[in-house]
Amino acid sequence: SAVDMTLIKTEYLAQRNAVQGVSRRARLFGALPRWLHRYRGMLAALVRLRNASPWVAKKAEGWLGIAAQRSIPSITGHGVADRPGPVDAPRGRVALFVDTFTHYYTPEVAEAAREVLEAGGYAVQVLRPAAGDGEPERPLCCGRSYLSQGLVDEAREEGRRTMAALVPLLAEGVPVVGLEPSCLLALRDEFYSLSLGPEVGQLGKLAFLFEEFLMREGNKGLKLPLKPLPGGRAVVHGHCHQKAFGAMKATRKVLGWIPGFEFDIVDASCCGMSGSFGLEAEHYAASLKMGELSLLPAVRQAAPDAPVIADGFSCRHQILDGTGREAEHVAVVLRRALDV
Repeated sequence: SAVDMTLIKTEYLAQRNAVQGVSRRARLFGALPRWLHRYRGMLAALVRLRNASPWVAKKAEGWLGIAAQRSIPSITGHGVADRPGPVDAPRGRVALFVDTFTHYYTPEVAEAAREVLEAGGYAVQVLRPAAGDGEPERPLCCGRSYLSQGLVDEAREEGRRTMAALVPLLAEGVPVVGLEPSCLLALRDEFYSLSLGPEVGQLGKLAFLFEEFLMREGNKGLKLPLKPLPGGRAVVHGHCHQKAFGAMKATRKVLGWIPGFEFDIVDASCCGMSGSFGLEAEHYAASLKMGELSLLPAVRQAAPDAPVIADGFSCRHQILDGTGREAEHVAVVLRRALDV
């Protein structure tokens, strides 16, 4: 499964790092949460320059091994601000885990999720670092970027920060809702492997992907005020971790709440981006071939006005690069459908 392969990859890379040292590219990709916090403005400018100049892109490929043909996502986010929620929250409180990618690249996804949850009757608390955290201004991170480069100790430190923020909420039984599949599901899976304490068992019961939480609550009486959406039959792509954890059932269920909404879930394996894999020069061609097996042709064949839906940040990146179509997170689609 995708989960088993992730663990095998992490172990292999950790052993390779111990023998050969950590490469410049691995340090860049792994420590992205720290780089983005400290140097967001400078990195955003560098990304714009690199994307606009083929010469700079080629130089960056030689120095960092990032494929010159591949775009790099624009750093646009300032995160998700705290703000007063609705006075009336009859369905209780939820904690929204805003991952690194959502925080810095697509904060609109978190805003959409918050609006949908509030429309459903929930008080939404954005998860923040615990009191006493050594970096109180730096957003929380699941450690996935470090694990993907075999940097296990650094991932464990990110996990400890996140668990410190979660423990009081878990004690109260507050559900934790995440948006990026690989990040939220790290809380349910990799956190066990990182030995982050006994509370991880409780976290496994209270951590949900956005659609998983909505489906669970729908079974308990949740009704969202939704209206039909314009456009052709939508194309839906599932992230590898959604498939590995059986979460596509929830995606199908929740999209079915939108009146008259028609969609097809693409019968595809990995989109080919797989985090940093599709950015790496030596893997760029393989990444595109994976996308061309079924996902990218299905998106191209969709009607021009048909929504393209993918929860995974990397999946949306691959779809945009491969087809020029902008894919949306389910939370964004549901917000557009809110009849409020």
